[in-house]
Amino acid sequence: MSDLKSIPDDVKWRLAAKMAALLPALYESAFRDVAGDRYDEIEQGIWMEISCVVDDIVRDLSLPVGNAGELADSLRTVMAILFGPDYKSETLEFSNDGAVVLVKRCPLPERCPGEKQRDTSTFQRCMALTLTTIPQLNKRYSARFVRAMCTGDRQCELKIEATKPDKNQSEKK
Repeated sequence: MSDLKSIPDDVKWRLAAKMAALLPALYESAFRDVAGDRYDEIEQGIWMEISCVVDDIVRDLSLPVGNAGELADSLRTVMAILFGPDYKSETLEFSNDGAVVLVKRCPLPERCPGEKQRDTSTFQRCMALTLTTIPQLNKRYSARFVRAMCTGDRQCELKIEATKPDKNQSEKK
């Protein structure tokens, strides 16, 4: 029998990430019928709470979050840590106030057993996590999905931009 030290780190990382990516689909299969209409709301809250883990990782690793490009690169780094070496992405920076993350490969939609789950649940999970994470890392920025693999697009495209000042807030100043 092999001991844990004899297994290469990249193999352990890949296997752990594979399991982590499979868990959401397994939980959905097990608990959706029990929780009924509340399942999506409960699960969305869990994925929003995971943004605190992302924030902790960013802070622990001292990753930069000062502008859109830094936010995009730091998000990509943490997502690769959480979802493993099968997560492939790149950053396209178009200004200090704007960047795009292109996700070429993601284990979450690849691990979902059914097309129905791919179309709805996977995107809802990722959206809850990502859209909560960006302003948590830097409140001056927000994110929005332009494309998503789990809804049928070839790749994900996440746009990170400086938050526009609220018109009402500007008038109050």
